[in-house]
Amino acid sequence: MSRSRSVSVIFVALVLTLVSLSSAQDIPGSSDHPMVARYQGSFITAQTRQDFDAYTLPLGPPDKSETKFTKQQNLEGKITKTLYKAPAGASPLAIYRNYEGALHKAGFETLYNCETKQCSQAGGRLQNVLGYGSKYLTSLGGHSLDDDASYLITAKEPKSNTYVVVMASHVWGDPSTVFYSVDVVEMKPMQGGLVTVNAQALADDIAKSGHAAVYGIYFDTGKAVIKPESKPVLDEIAKLLGAQPGLKLHVVGHTDNMGSLASNMALSKQRADAVVKALVTDYHIASPRLLANGVGPLAPVANNKAEEGRAKNRRVELVEQ
Repeated sequence: MSRSRSVSVIFVALVLTLVSLSSAQDIPGSSDHPMVARYQGSFITAQTRQDFDAYTLPLGPPDKSETKFTKQQNLEGKITKTLYKAPAGASPLAIYRNYEGALHKAGFETLYNCETKQCSQAGGRLQNVLGYGSKYLTSLGGHSLDDDASYLITAKEPKSNTYVVVMASHVWGDPSTVFYSVDVVEMKPMQGGLVTVNAQALADDIAKSGHAAVYGIYFDTGKAVIKPESKPVLDEIAKLLGAQPGLKLHVVGHTDNMGSLASNMALSKQRADAVVKALVTDYHIASPRLLANGVGPLAPVANNKAEEGRAKNRRVELVEQ
């Protein structure tokens, strides 16, 4: 059986286990993710889809800041987040157990799970850190969920490198009203060629302000190995240096603020080193012309609270020496 065929069978099994039925009450334009079905009788109250975005995978309870989990993994890929209202009579535990069994049957590995007070043992609200706070409040008419009654499971299907996170809880003070979220992260590289950089634009920025921000040099999350789709941008940097033989540059790595300061400082320097190494090795730029350094998240150009801002902060800057 081929890989694609085996993955297809896995997800069909998951869908059949949950016995999904679409609902006329779903919000317009929404639908179940094709890989993961709803609990029978539920309907969709909110949904977002992103072809490529960042996602913080919960591997521990949320901390008191409600901005991160005590243990987490940063992912990038196609992300679908769906919020459901469960049918009358369903409990958070029933939904949790159904997804737990369906995911296991479909070949998913459980990476983390928690039940009731375990899910908020560090003092944070699970719904907020998962990014559903405002959506829950809207769906519930301003009410919130009972974090002490929450259930969560994080699972991974290794063959397709797909992650699923399910969280279920009832409304605060109303155990009869249950909501649950299903997040699906399909790991894939970002489509290249959407942002263009050319040597002349870099030269103009450096002449004007002494530095130029460079986007389009890609790395896997938490890694410092340059991805092949970065080549067009490296070509332009090499063209800039070839056109100006006297130009010397600081190559400065920048990150967003996800993760610890120490790890981001080290990662930004490692990525700058990788860019310098590529220019010296592959383009034969004299090494004394390039100095690598990293400042981690210390010089943001946008707010790190949303992925749009974090993406702008993840960059390399060329600074004239």
